[in-house]
This record gives sequence, structure tokens and C-alpha cells, in this order.
Amino acid sequence: MTSPALPSTLASPAKQPATLAAWHQVVRERDMAALERLLADEVVFHSPVVHTPQRGKAITLKYLMGAMQVLNTPAFHYLREIVGERDAMLEFATELEGIQVNGIDLIRWDDTGRIVDFKVMVRPLKAVHAVHQKMGELLQKLA
Repeated sequence: MTSPALPSTLASPAKQPATLAAWHQVVRERDMAALERLLADEVVFHSPVVHTPQRGKAITLKYLMGAMQVLNTPAFHYLREIVGERDAMLEFATELEGIQVNGIDLIRWDDTGRIVDFKVMVRPLKAVHAVHQKMGELLQKLA
């Protein structure tokens, strides 16, 4: 049984901070070069399945590139956004091999507009296990 879709509460691109608009473009176009430019050198990534924060652009880029491949399926879409001056919470939904995935991207950027902190949270538990398995397989291939 599928849960009803929530109404979209996404800010129009004209009203989004530049960093957030750039993030949406990265997701839409899967533009890894733009993603690399968007990340600060000292960015910290918080994975839903890895206990310790991952520090630095190289490892964050690796995780986000993997997430783009695993989670950014044709079913992926953002449901709503809560946007502050230098941070945003973006709720997403997607499907991974028949499993409904619901999650949050929590993004913070600096004065220059570069992302300095990126946290991903995923639910339900079945989805966490599926994401963990698929990301693990992908990261092993990239190692």
C-alpha cells in the first residue's frame, strides 16, 4: 500500500538561496563537476549508516556521488523544504527495489555559498537496510 503523496512545498527557484538552487541543479542534472565546486574543502558528511562523520571534500563527494546513483532514481523527488539563511532541510521520497524510502537532506553552507555540512537521514528501517546494502556495494566497486 502506498502512502498518499504530500503536497509539494518547494520554494520557487527565484526565491531559493543560490546554494540551494545549485544543489537542485546538481540533483536534476547529476552534474558531479558542479557538485565538486559546490562543496567546501572542509565539508563534513553525516551518513545515515556510517557512525562517524566523514570529513573533507573527497570523501563527501564519493558518498554523494554514490547516493546520486543509488537514491536518485526516476521515483526520486523532494516533497518539501524548510529554508534558513545558511541552511535547509529538504525532505525526499524515492523507491529502491520496491522499498519506499523517505529521507531528509540537511544542508548548511558558508558565507561563500559552499556546502560545509551535509547530513542524510533515512526511514523506515527497511529503507535504511536497503540503502546500506546498495551504498556498500557501490562504494566497494569505487574503492
